[in-house]
Amino acid sequence: MKTVIQRVKNASVTINSSEKREISKGLVVLAAFGQNDDGDSLRKVIEKIRKLRIFSNAEGKFDKSLEDINGELLIISQFTLYGNCKKGNRPDFLGAASFEEGKKLYEEFLSIAKDSGLKVESGEFGADMLVEINNDGPVTIILDSENL
Repeated sequence: MKTVIQRVKNASVTINSSEKREISKGLVVLAAFGQNDDGDSLRKVIEKIRKLRIFSNAEGKFDKSLEDINGELLIISQFTLYGNCKKGNRPDFLGAASFEEGKKLYEEFLSIAKDSGLKVESGEFGADMLVEINNDGPVTIILDSENL
């Protein structure tokens, strides 16, 4: 699983030009699922996201987690994180899970995140989405389940 995590003041996703979902202070997680992902890797990633100390304390140092600040999560599926650009100019996505498996993993990832007690909003797997992110800092972290 590959993720791009951005600390935000607020963020939203508009799905198929109609339904809008939004969060205030927290994290946007762009998530892609690979062929080797399973429930264990999803749980590890959520646990890491919950505990990442990337919010500032009173002295301006990274010392607080999403849980510490009672922050919110916006989780968006983004299979293009598996784009391999080594050959040619058109990325291939051979490392990504199939559509069906990716959708199943995405739904499981959302369930694990919601069960953690955090406020979670999400995009819709496979939908056309417009994501608006007000990155705070900016702070952006890349997290790959293979490195946990």
